Amino acid sequence: MLFGFSEEQISAFGVTYGLGGLMLYMLFIIGELAYRSKAGKVGTFALFFVLAFGIFGFAMKNVIQILWGIE
Repeated sequence: MLFGFSEEQISAFGVTYGLGGLMLYMLFIIGELAYRSKAGKVGTFALFFVLAFGIFGFAMKNVIQILWGIE
């Protein structure tokens, strides 16, 4: 136990908020990549759609688990 939290609680916190923060940072990186490469509107959309699709899949996995009651 660390600061009164179990390993399971620390892991759940890290997965939820740690990966959430990293996903937001990845979106910032994609936006910066689009800006520096002067991708334009269609190129920026393509970058966000393709590169952020994995983030969407990870988030939807959690939503489906909640909806179906899988834990």
